[in-house]
Amino acid sequence: MKNLGVWIDKDKAHVVTIDGKNEALITIDSNIEHFHVGGGSGSKLKGGPQNVVQDSKYLEREKHQFKSYFQELVSKINTADALVIFGPAEMNMNFKKELEENYKELNSKVKSVDKVDSMTNNQVVAWVRDYYS
Repeated sequence: MKNLGVWIDKDKAHVVTIDGKNEALITIDSNIEHFHVGGGSGSKLKGGPQNVVQDSKYLEREKHQFKSYFQELVSKINTADALVIFGPAEMNMNFKKELEENYKELNSKVKSVDKVDSMTNNQVVAWVRDYYS
């Protein structure tokens, strides 16, 4: 039985595969840009030059980047017999939602979606090992 665990955040995903006594960890970088938008020019003049924020443009580009990140991740985990998704913030829930909407067969193999803090690679592997034992 091929048990997988996916620790996911906005920057990267760690995929842990446990197949019998064999364990493997691969890391997938998201390549999602972080859009840091400044709040002004530093001018003290009222009505001075300001940064114009194109929120819709940034959000649309970020949505496409998430889509390609999730597609790459699914291509690495689609052979799983059982899957657990965990990570900080809301990325784990976003990935679960993507599986529900577009990858129904893989979604049926999800056993749990858990919120955990940032972890080292060894902690990620140990967490998945403990989950399935």
